[in-house]
Amino acid sequence: MPEDPPIVVERAVVAADEAATRQLAAALAAVLPRPCLVTLAGDLGAGKTTFVKGVAAAVGIDPATLISPTFGLIHEHRPSPDGPRLVHADMYRLAGLEELVETGWDDACSGDAWVFVEWPDRIAAAVSAERIEVVISIDAPERRTFTIRGRGAVQAAAVQALAAEESAADPG
Repeated sequence: MPEDPPIVVERAVVAADEAATRQLAAALAAVLPRPCLVTLAGDLGAGKTTFVKGVAAAVGIDPATLISPTFGLIHEHRPSPDGPRLVHADMYRLAGLEELVETGWDDACSGDAWVFVEWPDRIAAAVSAERIEVVISIDAPERRTFTIRGRGAVQAAAVQALAAEESAADPG
């Protein structure tokens, strides 16, 4: 029996500046299911870590504690005992998929975590088919276009709900 095709919902959002990027990240945090894998793709300097900082701030994690995990590869944060465990991973320096086990990837992805992965193409074989993809395009020095895709029923519903959350956050 063939598998059902993945449910995909996509939306594009333009952020005029870093403040708009943080607002979009907060809107996503408001609808993000637990657990959830979120992949972040974009050129160096596109705003991947800035986006994760916006999610963190929305759930009570001091964004100053989030740094790009380029050298540590995986950092974990928790705002409170009942808050989501936020895992921020940067796979840019990973030499190959065989190194992934050494990073603690399986433990990081366990439980109710929100796992945000920068440079997911480096570990494509280990990335769940059910995920939210965030692709960031640099349009101008401050302006970014975010293409957000929900792959899987729960993730697609979250991306669908994002539109309502954005409208509530920006009544004007």
